[in-house]
Amino acid sequence: MIDVTALGELLIDFTYLSTDETGYPTMAAHPGGAPANFLAALAGFGAKTALLGKVGADAFGKLLVKTLEQAGIETRGLVQSSGVFTTLAFVTLDESGDREFSFARKPGADTRLTFDELDLGLIDGARVFHFGSLSLTDEPARTTTRRAVAYARERGKLVTYDPNLRKPLWKDLAEAREQLLWGLGQADVVKISDEEVEFLFGLSPEEGAERILDEYGAKLVFVTCGAEGCAYRNRNASGRVPGLSGLTVTDTTGAGDIFGGSAVWALLQTGKAPEGLGRGELERITAFACASAGLSTTRAGGISSLFSLEEIKARMSL
Repeated sequence: MIDVTALGELLIDFTYLSTDETGYPTMAAHPGGAPANFLAALAGFGAKTALLGKVGADAFGKLLVKTLEQAGIETRGLVQSSGVFTTLAFVTLDESGDREFSFARKPGADTRLTFDELDLGLIDGARVFHFGSLSLTDEPARTTTRRAVAYARERGKLVTYDPNLRKPLWKDLAEAREQLLWGLGQADVVKISDEEVEFLFGLSPEEGAERILDEYGAKLVFVTCGAEGCAYRNRNASGRVPGLSGLTVTDTTGAGDIFGGSAVWALLQTGKAPEGLGRGELERITAFACASAGLSTTRAGGISSLFSLEEIKARMSL
């Protein structure tokens, strides 16, 4: 049995290091992609995971497949194509470590994934199916994602979703809003940022969580608020957990994905449905995910920034 199968992008993040005397940046390459970061957190805690996606049959694609294998993520659902190049993201950072993205994705391999290329057995054998919005930006990946979500729902899988808005990847923001809202209507568990709640609804994190529960049928919502922690809500309880204090932030890339993977791992450990969790359980899940995500910001990259379960627990006990 696979704990979590995710569908979506696997790519290379090039992160800014410095600028030379002519103004050109020196950048470091890191494995990335929101679903991959999400799964890497789960796999790091011992969960069985698999990724459905597409990379180029190029040097970067081969390197990414190897990285996922080393992280303990099942890769037989990854298609390697010689007809398209592995997607690249270029990440510049401001003084606080926050990111701005530019993409080499016109098209990138992740957008060319077709439904016929999916190993549906990886969904059949999973407890949870996870998806994000980057696979909804372009065809044929959009149709593939929609069909895969329907396939998972028809088979009674727990569906988790992260809108993960990247504005430069959308043709227009009205289309982005439409697709992100569609995703909300498919999910049992939603992990969304305060900025995405503002974009979609113009509401506070707490108000946004309530609206997603009431209008879109989610059973559990996490609204991450960066260093300010996370608001959570299901039908039984709601609240907010603060983020870790005293951290020296290096790079926030992948922190939200790592929060999501950590929260789903902690949820699975309870053995309960998301709608059945009480306040104490939700507080513990959210605090653990906040700690995991917060610590990841002290290292560069997404997958490369993960901390172990023992390290996270030790930091939480301080």
